[in-house]
Formats: sequence, structure tokens, C-alpha cells
Amino acid sequence: MRRVRRADLSALEWIIGLLLGLFVVVPLTLILIYRVLPPPLTSVMVIRLVEGHSISREWVPLGDIAPVARQAVIASEDNLFCSHRGVDWSALWQAASAEWEGGGKGLGGGASTITMQTARNLMLWPQRSYVRKALELYVATLIDALWPKQRVLEVYLNIAEWGPGVFGIERAARAHFGVGANRLTRAQAARLAAVLPNPRVLDPTATGGYVARQARIIERRIGQLGPLLDCAR
Repeated sequence: MRRVRRADLSALEWIIGLLLGLFVVVPLTLILIYRVLPPPLTSVMVIRLVEGHSISREWVPLGDIAPVARQAVIASEDNLFCSHRGVDWSALWQAASAEWEGGGKGLGGGASTITMQTARNLMLWPQRSYVRKALELYVATLIDALWPKQRVLEVYLNIAEWGPGVFGIERAARAHFGVGANRLTRAQAARLAAVLPNPRVLDPTATGGYVARQARIIERRIGQLGPLLDCAR
């Protein structure tokens, strides 16, 4: 009987060790690698390939991305990006409270920082769930601890999806406006930032509707945020 119990314990120890390797060692190793090297592929890109989409992407350094584009993304997605530690806990708590009161499943929008979106796009999956959110928080915390803010922004802008199979701001700028990311105007950058919540449906070049309204809000916000945009200048 003791041998059986010991065998069961050994199997359990092996499973725990494997899980620790998957959820601790692998993300940590990849984050350290991606601090200096561009990610060759992300989990979202793999999902799109499996879905049958072709992938269009081109990595560009942060210095080759117009400052207004960096600022527009922060103004749209994460006003406190330059000051928080990867997770906006206050916004997350508000989103969780609203979700629990509404009886929903999975955390709603409004609480996902740029760092969390980077973690999700890089290593996780798009569908909302509490499991994904927990992993997202863990990976985002590691990213913030190991990368400078400029690296987080550089990776995010290069792996974010801006249309079906269109990844990275360089390809997005060329596909939608016919210019490189370094030549985006404030209005164009605001329109690209406006579609990030639903890039497979929204069109940055739409002349009216949600995108146009949101782009105007983003442009105004860029002028209002002041020092909160310092890490993107």
C-alpha cells in the first residue's frame, strides 16, 4: 500500500512540477528573451493562422513610430500607463465589482492596461474568462517588473492587431493610410487607436460613426494628459 501511495505522490509531484514549468518558468523565460528580441510570433497570430487568415506584420523600433501614435494609444487604452505598475488595480476592482453585481461571466472592458493587453496578445488568448484574466495579471506583473515602459509600448505597438491578419502599427499605417508609422498624423494615429477595442470589425478610415467620434475624443485627450504621456515622448 505504501508503494502505491508513494507512486501516487510522485505522479502528483510530477504534475505540479510540470504546471509550475508551464506557468512560471516558460513565461519568465520568454519575457526575458523578448526584452531584447522581437517576438517571432504571438499566441493571437497563431490563432489567426489556425483560423485560416494570412499574417501581415513588420517590426519597427519605437523610435520609428510617430510620437503622436504612441500618445494616441495611451490616451485611448490606458491613461495611467506611464505611472502604474502594469495593472491598474483601482480600475480592475471597479470592473470586477460591476461584473459581479451584473451577474456576468468574465471581467468586462475598461480594466485592461496596455501591459495586460501585451501579455494577452503575446502569450494568451482573446476570449474573456477568469482563468485568462488571472494569467494575464501574472504575466503583466512580470513584464512590468522586467521591461522598461518604452519596451512595453514598443512590443505592444508591434504585436497589436489592427485588422484581420494585420499586426503591428507599421502594417496598419500602410494598409489604412498609405504611410509608414513614423509619418502618421495626430488624426490618423487617433483613428488607429480608436479601433483597438475591436480591430476586426472597426475601420480606421470610416468617415462617421463610432470611429470618428472616438478619434476626436482621443485627440482632445492627448492635449489634456500632459505629464501622463512623458514615457511616450
